[in-house]
Amino acid sequence: MSSLTIASWTLGIFFSLMTLLFIFRIVLTWYPQVDLTKLPSSLIAFPTEPFLAPTRKLVSPIGGVDIAPIIWVGIFSLLREVLLG
Repeated sequence: MSSLTIASWTLGIFFSLMTLLFIFRIVLTWYPQVDLTKLPSSLIAFPTEPFLAPTRKLVSPIGGVDIAPIIWVGIFSLLREVLLG
């Protein structure tokens, strides 16, 4: 197995995992009573918050809906398609 194949496989898993975590994060926004600092929801919040915090400063909620996770689902999906085909 070449190093390029391993890198491609690793990037594919990373992009898929991050997309899935952002989708879970979108679902969690439907339940405002969920505490994102406690397990198991912190397992979703911890890796996604570094991406979401700066995005929220640039893009304000539309109609009270936080669209930052939706933006990142699109970005990671686009990166996966562009870089991995």
